Amino acid sequence: MNTKLKETIQALPKTVNAKRQALLKPLVAYLQKNIERNESIRLNFICAHNSRRSHLSQVWAQTMAFYFGIKNIFCHSGGTEATAVFPEVIETLIHQGFQIQKLSETSNPTYAVKYDSNEAPVICFSKTYNDNFNPKNTFGAIMTCNSADEACPVVLGAQTRFPIQYDDPKIFDGTALQSEKYAERSLEIANEMFCVFDAVSK
Repeated sequence: MNTKLKETIQALPKTVNAKRQALLKPLVAYLQKNIERNESIRLNFICAHNSRRSHLSQVWAQTMAFYFGIKNIFCHSGGTEATAVFPEVIETLIHQGFQIQKLSETSNPTYAVKYDSNEAPVICFSKTYNDNFNPKNTFGAIMTCNSADEACPVVLGAQTRFPIQYDDPKIFDGTALQSEKYAERSLEIANEMFCVFDAVSK
């Protein structure tokens, strides 16, 4: 794993409060059940625009699965509509230790996000949750924002859904706090994904 990224993970608090534990517990149980059955696990992190929180969640979940040596975890992300990955998300992940290559120069760029030199990158671009790039069925849907949770009372193809929502760092866009708040949100998500996969690995 990338050295800087490993340092970022090691510095996480690795605890969450009781309220967040209750939100994360069903996801832990879902993962454990599928691991016990020796089944591949597909997770689709869903947010309204697939531009910030859903990508951070996808990347960190895939990273933590690797960190804890949990196989056959495939993390995806999508939205109720497609926009573009917000550039500060990419800058934040680079600063926290990921190696990122921009694969296309379009209004909706594609990025390859690497957490380890020998592992396939996480491919990030904005898309709807049911885009052909994502699984069509037998996946767990993690609703990372309230708007997507309300807009998608049914996520077609999902085995189950988990309302694990995060505050949107978008409210700090264009302010002096932008970088700080994106980093804060990324680390919050990283910490919770650490706690999830740590619990699964035990």
